[in-house]
Amino acid sequence: MQDFLKVFESVRDELVDDSLLAGQPQASREWMTKMLDYNVPHGKLNRGMAVLDVLRAAKGEGVSAEEAKLANVLGWCIELLQAYFLVADDIMDSSITRRGQPCWYRQPHVGMVAINDGIILESCIYRLLKIHFGAHPAYVALLELFHDTTHRTAHGQLLDTTTTPPGGKVDLTRYTEETYMRIVTYKTAFYTFYLPVACGLVLAGEVDEAALGVAEALCLDMGRYFQIQDDFLDAFGEPEVIGKVGTDIQDAKCSWLVVKALGRATPEQRARIEADYGVDEPAKIEAIKDLYRELELPAEFAAYEQASYDGLVAAIEAQDKLPPAVFMNLLAKIYKRSK
Repeated sequence: MQDFLKVFESVRDELVDDSLLAGQPQASREWMTKMLDYNVPHGKLNRGMAVLDVLRAAKGEGVSAEEAKLANVLGWCIELLQAYFLVADDIMDSSITRRGQPCWYRQPHVGMVAINDGIILESCIYRLLKIHFGAHPAYVALLELFHDTTHRTAHGQLLDTTTTPPGGKVDLTRYTEETYMRIVTYKTAFYTFYLPVACGLVLAGEVDEAALGVAEALCLDMGRYFQIQDDFLDAFGEPEVIGKVGTDIQDAKCSWLVVKALGRATPEQRARIEADYGVDEPAKIEAIKDLYRELELPAEFAAYEQASYDGLVAAIEAQDKLPPAVFMNLLAKIYKRSK
């Protein structure tokens, strides 16, 4: 991780010293530095570090220092995209903490300036791609990959937010398994798993459409598994461990837990969900968690997690288009995670 973090210092300085900022007041440069430091190099960084892991697994031979640097630059492009999504998501969800610290928009000196900071975070991706890959044969493919992933993720977020319109009455009939799977596939799976894997494969020179199709299918399955874990941890994880205060219940999110609860609830239990879900009161939130326990959802999640892991391992080993290590390194990092 230390080598990866050193690359961040380098790309941060490139972005702050960019010609556009060169003539700006010192305050702008200081803001840019603080904003990048606060929002980007935190969390587990699994998405970003995965690019180099995938490159090494795909090549099956030595990776040069220059190739490793390029992979890590791409990794930070992914972390910039993640930071952009999180800054915006925290505002939309009125979240309190992120990665163990107050959300960026909750900083007294920031507020809704965070919206523009999110736009800057995304724009930094394309500055870095231009600087480091402008003359690289994979430049256009990488541009299209980042644009396509952002497009898909934004539509996943739109579906997530419109399932329960802000300020509107909770409509539990919208919380179906089909809707849930569409949300998590587009909102999470593409940028969390397929993007880093595809970046590593592109750097390795992989152009076979069948191989890339296998990678996409496996990564999307992994992403669904990851998001279901995330939903469970939102309700039952410890804030000091997961780095944030869960808000899915009070935000009336279409989460795996509520979809499963509705699928097995009695009429009386469904009435309790209708009364308490989406209400930002501690007693109501705890009542929903108690109902999840009553419906034995923690045990169902444990069974789901093991079955999903076993199924993914079998699928990875069954395909013959790409080295299994391309996927197994990622899967190992999320299996039975606690944060």
